[in-house]
Amino acid sequence: MSNKASKEDIEKTFGHRLRVRVCGVLVENDKILMAVHHGIGKRGIFWAPPGGGLEYGESVEGALKREFLEETGLEVEIDEFMFTHEFFDLPLHGIELFFRVKRVKGELVTGIDPEMAEDKQTIDNMVFTSFEELKEKHVDEKHHLFRHCNSFEELIKMRGFYTNLKENS
Repeated sequence: MSNKASKEDIEKTFGHRLRVRVCGVLVENDKILMAVHHGIGKRGIFWAPPGGGLEYGESVEGALKREFLEETGLEVEIDEFMFTHEFFDLPLHGIELFFRVKRVKGELVTGIDPEMAEDKQTIDNMVFTSFEELKEKHVDEKHHLFRHCNSFEELIKMRGFYTNLKENS
């Protein structure tokens, strides 16, 4: 039995509804922390900064701290709000709030997504990677935000609203 989520598992849990997500950009030693997911995207592997869904009655800051602890084992604090991104890859649709965060304490681990069953986890690994290594990944294997920047410097300066949705009007 596989301990990886399938595209069908992802669709059943997260698809066909709009989700509000919080995501953290953690850069240390010129490397960015990335969650490596399976079962997401056209190629079945997806690199993205840690984050997840905001729960009803939960503050944005509380959600981001919870998500980081669940997924990475790290306690973080928010440094600044960066930008909003509309993630549009049906059946997944999310409004994502990106924040720059810094580590307060903890040792990096590959955590879990509690919305998924133990034998159907999406998170395969948590790694710090250089921007150069990230640029070598296929465009469909990394978060759409990396289509809007070519370096950490550009990423850190991103402000405003971004989307991967292409309107035909």
